[in-house]
Amino acid sequence: MTSYDTPHTCRPEPLQGGALWRRTLRIPMRDGIRLAADLYSASPEPEATALPVLLERTPYGRRARRGSDQDRGDAPVPRPEDIARHFTEARYHVVRQDCRGRGDSGGTFVKYLGEGPDGADTIAWLRDQPWCDGRVVMTGVSYSAHVQAAAAAEGAPGLAAMFQDSGGFSCAYDAGMRMGGAFELKQVTWALRHALHSPEAAADPVLAEALLRVDVTGWFGAMPWRPGCTPLRHLPAYEAYLLEQWRQDTFGDYYRTPAIYGRGFYHRFPDAPSMHLGSWYDPYVRSTIENFTALRELKSAPSYLVMGPWTHGHRCETHAGDVDFGPRAPLDGNLAPSYLEFRRRWFDRALGREGETEPEGGGDPDGGGDPDGEGDLPAVQYFLMGGGDGRRNAAGRMRHGGAWHTDTQWPPASTASVALYLTTDGALITTPPTARAASVTYDFDSRHPVPTMGGQVTSGEPVMTGGAYDQNAPDARVYGASEPYLPLDSRPDVISLSTPPLERDVVLAGPVSARLHISTTAPDTDFTIKLIDVHPPNADYPHGFAMNLTDGIVRCRFHRSWEQPELLTPGEVYEIEVTAPDTANRFLAGHRIRLDISSSNFPRFDVNTNTGEPEATARRTAIAVNTVHMDAEHPSHLRVWLEGGASALA
Repeated sequence: MTSYDTPHTCRPEPLQGGALWRRTLRIPMRDGIRLAADLYSASPEPEATALPVLLERTPYGRRARRGSDQDRGDAPVPRPEDIARHFTEARYHVVRQDCRGRGDSGGTFVKYLGEGPDGADTIAWLRDQPWCDGRVVMTGVSYSAHVQAAAAAEGAPGLAAMFQDSGGFSCAYDAGMRMGGAFELKQVTWALRHALHSPEAAADPVLAEALLRVDVTGWFGAMPWRPGCTPLRHLPAYEAYLLEQWRQDTFGDYYRTPAIYGRGFYHRFPDAPSMHLGSWYDPYVRSTIENFTALRELKSAPSYLVMGPWTHGHRCETHAGDVDFGPRAPLDGNLAPSYLEFRRRWFDRALGREGETEPEGGGDPDGGGDPDGEGDLPAVQYFLMGGGDGRRNAAGRMRHGGAWHTDTQWPPASTASVALYLTTDGALITTPPTARAASVTYDFDSRHPVPTMGGQVTSGEPVMTGGAYDQNAPDARVYGASEPYLPLDSRPDVISLSTPPLERDVVLAGPVSARLHISTTAPDTDFTIKLIDVHPPNADYPHGFAMNLTDGIVRCRFHRSWEQPELLTPGEVYEIEVTAPDTANRFLAGHRIRLDISSSNFPRFDVNTNTGEPEATARRTAIAVNTVHMDAEHPSHLRVWLEGGASALA
């Protein structure tokens, strides 16, 4: 009996003139729910040859074309069947599966938390099929990367390799759902967008119309939301999981679920090769780098890191926001001829199948990495932003430039940690302060937060967009900005500090954090940081161009513990650390390294009300008088990794 005569499969259908065959699978889970999937093969009888299976699990529709599947910048986004054919011709079978409660799969969708068992069950079922040779390779972008880490955290025998692109939680409390205790509001915009494409909306045109008419911008001005008083109130499952995410503000059992806490379960991950592909303007920078470094240390199988200058999943573009990084920026044409070929080569390498299929030629030999598919694969390939002339290109973007580099580790071996101390006159200096008392104080009114302007944002439309933007020039695109659109550092609640113009190029590559000594009049408040490359003025940008690189936040009630919040004593000085995701940038001579400090970044993060009440339920707000101390006893400083260490600024 052939596999498609079983209750779990349907008969195959030919695609692309018979060059590809697809059949629908109904894969049983341990609780009896069946998840829909498509098996793609090069023949109608895949049992004739057992091959490795490439598995992608998605909540976005297994047959839907997605922008993040872009293969080359000069070609349309490929369809799922086009992607599948690329790999079936390279002697793989391909399975694309709808996640639980999405597409044609049964059950109820609850974001993230159940993906581990479902992924492990899927891998176990695939291994038992006569057309699988016992090896399952997981691949995919964003959510399809998260589900890989979730399955790996369950142990998942048979998981032979992982290609995690722009996702895979090391700890969702640190990146993806929260950062520094603050809630990432992209979870809200994601829920609103994908509720519209839920099975419930597909089955109910009235519900679909209600979701289509949601005024997202208006609802963001009415936070916090309450059960039954949200734009998701007619879709209870989505409202419930979103509000539960929001309410879970401490690092407890919720965030220790294996699906979103790889850090706690790396010991369970199969000892299998892993690729961790990310980008400097992606929300998952910290997870991507931590997964790479942890698995590289703990496992004998190799792990690889690739970090580009893009926003989430946009690996074939030269720009992020209003900044262009030049022709060397895209993955295609630099690291490989195409994204599909980059993956195919890596799958073959991970499974020891090199030479079984003929690679395509092409690629820019000066682009970095291994564009021709020959030689050893570097452990780390990263795009060092910077080096451009700073002028405006024909598309209206600032030419920042950059180039690919390779290394054996992250941070790069040539870098070292350097402290830059804060001064009350707005400087960043390498010598510790000597003054007995020095500080800067501002009022933080949570009703008027600092607007988000780019950064590591995805799924934020229509209220926020990721990428690099001129912090000198907010405009009508920026939620919360208003005329006359002054620079963000003109606000009295922003402390802006910078180096003098640099005498020579300075390369920064690695972690970014600020250790601040703070006090406040409130029982709780937030502090934010933003690292900026300040371009000098030119004819196109007479006021210069203040390009955001990375930013972070910390909620002060977690100053001692993420598990047990503790309110602040007004007036007492506390030492806190604000961590921002890693970045890599060349600051050219004449540029400045700038740090902006404030207490909000909305709508990227929810706003602290300064009352000590949980943000998800608070109705009141207060003004906090916040102070950053910068004296000998309280040496607040920025910590970055510079090529050559402190000598880079000597």
